[in-house]
Amino acid sequence: MSDVYKINESIPEKNDDYMIRCENLVKIYKTSEIEVVALQGLDLEIKKGELMAIVGNSGSGKSTLLNMLGGLDKPSAGSLYVNGENLLKFTDQDYIKYKRNTVGFVWQNNARNLVPYLTAVQNVEMPMLLKGVKARRKRAEELLGKVGLSHRKNSRLDQMSGGEQQRVAIAIALSNNPKLLLADEPTGAVDTKTSEVILDIFKELNRTEGLTIVIVTHDVNLSKKIDRVVAIRDGRTSSEIVRRKSYVEELNELGDIVMVEKEEEALHEELIVLDRSGRIQLPKEYIEALSIKGGEKVKVDLDEESKRIVVFKSD
Repeated sequence: MSDVYKINESIPEKNDDYMIRCENLVKIYKTSEIEVVALQGLDLEIKKGELMAIVGNSGSGKSTLLNMLGGLDKPSAGSLYVNGENLLKFTDQDYIKYKRNTVGFVWQNNARNLVPYLTAVQNVEMPMLLKGVKARRKRAEELLGKVGLSHRKNSRLDQMSGGEQQRVAIAIALSNNPKLLLADEPTGAVDTKTSEVILDIFKELNRTEGLTIVIVTHDVNLSKKIDRVVAIRDGRTSSEIVRRKSYVEELNELGDIVMVEKEEEALHEELIVLDRSGRIQLPKEYIEALSIKGGEKVKVDLDEESKRIVVFKSD
């Protein structure tokens, strides 16, 4: 393996501020015939208690990242710390403990979360039963209350809507008291109104429980309602879209006044991420505007007066 893929041990194992720290993270999938680099030097930091989203086109590497954060796949190289633990040093037993005690997962496909012939409360009890947790029924009922399904606790899944099933899945993901909640396209199979209900549940869990929540989504409307969105392209962090003012701040200012819908351009600002090697990825619309093709050379200049970097197509 070449030097570029050597493990970087520069990040300290313990950091009280961050739940997730990735530096130069690499994931390579190998078969007998081909080698695919799914992540190629990704950098990312997520603070404890943060609710954020990750977006990107198919094949960008976002699902690969989520699987590694969930302990479902192992990094090839780089640095990946979750809650101060170095996942690159994990043994198989470490991964089992990590999935039981640190992380909860909500899938887009409910079949991966739910047992169809059990009731809602029985589904939530199941992970606790496997761990030998006492007072499982009381805890399961509490969790269903947190997702607004106390009245449906004795309903079987075939008696519930898709949105209700997804809320049961969130309750299941909370059953091991995770420090980190990962959600893979949690609104991909529901309508807009239900999507907003699910996002409100995530926001409430983040606010009241201090839970760190990472959502991978293609849902543009959902991502517009989150304060920080990280875009991944070609296996690297490409840009961040951040709200100039958080929803909490706006609601505090408005008080009881109903918030009027604003232009999203006024609420959000997109920032290109400079990685630790000084590389940036230009937004797709900029590349199209300059009619730049892959592999084509461009000129980069520094405007000393305005302190701006100028990129333009080479003659």
